[in-house]
Amino acid sequence: MKHVKKFLFASTAIVATLALTACGGDKKADDKKSNGKDGDVTTLLMYQIGDKPENYDELMSIANKQIEEAINVKVDLQYIGWGDWDKKMSTIIASGENYDISFASNYVANAQKGAYADLTELAPKYAKDAYEQLDEAYIKGNTIDGKLYAFPVNGNVYGQQVLTFNKEYLDKYNLNIDDVKSYADAEKVLKEFHEKEPNIAPFAIGQSFQLSGDYDYPLGKEYPFAVKNDSKDGIKIINQYDDSEFVSNLELMHKWYEDKLIPTDASTNTTGYPLEGNTWFMREETQGPMDYGDTILSNAAGHPLVSKAITKPLKTTAQAQMANFAVSNVSKNKEKSVEFLGLLNSDPTLLNGLVWGVEGEAWEKVGDNRIKLLDGYKPNMHMAAWNTGNNMILYTQDTLPEEKIKERDESIKNAEVSPILGFNFNTAPVKTEITNIANVMNRYKASLNTGTVDPKETLPKLNKDLETAGWDKVQKEMQSQLDDFLKTSK
Repeated sequence: MKHVKKFLFASTAIVATLALTACGGDKKADDKKSNGKDGDVTTLLMYQIGDKPENYDELMSIANKQIEEAINVKVDLQYIGWGDWDKKMSTIIASGENYDISFASNYVANAQKGAYADLTELAPKYAKDAYEQLDEAYIKGNTIDGKLYAFPVNGNVYGQQVLTFNKEYLDKYNLNIDDVKSYADAEKVLKEFHEKEPNIAPFAIGQSFQLSGDYDYPLGKEYPFAVKNDSKDGIKIINQYDDSEFVSNLELMHKWYEDKLIPTDASTNTTGYPLEGNTWFMREETQGPMDYGDTILSNAAGHPLVSKAITKPLKTTAQAQMANFAVSNVSKNKEKSVEFLGLLNSDPTLLNGLVWGVEGEAWEKVGDNRIKLLDGYKPNMHMAAWNTGNNMILYTQDTLPEEKIKERDESIKNAEVSPILGFNFNTAPVKTEITNIANVMNRYKASLNTGTVDPKETLPKLNKDLETAGWDKVQKEMQSQLDDFLKTSK
């Protein structure tokens, strides 16, 4: 926005200066700007979430040369920080400001309001190569009322919860995690570690921690509405806080809290435990196929980590909508915008130059699809892989074994599909109740999930408050919409 305002101010000053001598020329120039065109080249205004790389100008200069040569387009990519994103994009969308592409903000709601262009026919036509590389789960998970409003980043199409262990401590104390497949399985090794290192957090969790299980969540994990993935009673909306498996794990957390396997300040700790430090022994993470096992996590930590899965790999609506790019419905360059998204997600040279950094400085090719990182590879000198473009065309480091790539492809094929993939709950009929339920969960969520309070005493209070807040009404509405979705999606 600052950039836009600065541009408008400068344009106004120039027009005022030249108005008496070149009125006809100014009108032609303004027409070009309003159409996002500079001569024959179309400039697309694109909003991205996050922090701008330190070498943004160099990255975009290289990229724009490639983009212009390929499709006669340049991209004016503007970053909006995480803290400002929701508010600023809401304002941009509500005001009808003319832009072309954005990282999708509140995707379902804004698509239903008409903020985003219908890409159902545009994507296969103008981004054919990239579109055909998308897993079917991406299309189904982003389809709303039969139409596609986003071009998703082909990345972690499935997610899986894992318990991650600090390998340095495993080796130091010869601790065995071979049989860990659930929270309960980890208790033995947590106790062994706590005896050796009583001042280091055995299970490093904080206020935001929420227990996992083999569920999918139509409103997100923070709400008490879930579908059990392996239920034999049909596809039903349940309250996970009233489900025997979930309750059993809540009781386990309370036991661990009393045994000091969970930090005493867990329910209030908002700072967490840095991944790269040795202040923790076990933590919970989410992994997908593009993490190549523990490769990406260990790289981020700067030391070896070992993870054990506690949920099944699952393709969900939330995973499908993890990183979407939408074309604005007010854009005057819809076809060109989709064409650019197609190029970004199918051209390895363009995408790898953005995600790995400047070739020759940050990395060099050592094979057809392999690279070696150089000393110039720095954390803030490139764009992120997860929210930039197609991870399947990213080069892999020379240190990654070929078998990891084969495992990636096999795991994507074998991942389970959520029974409610593609279901997007319309909250409008129960908006007040949803707000009331969110307020209830804010009072109980942290203390229950971190084991700080006894679930045998607290769960009855939670469920009574949820009943008062209107849980039954929301469940009925959600189940009704889900049943309709299941009928029409067969």
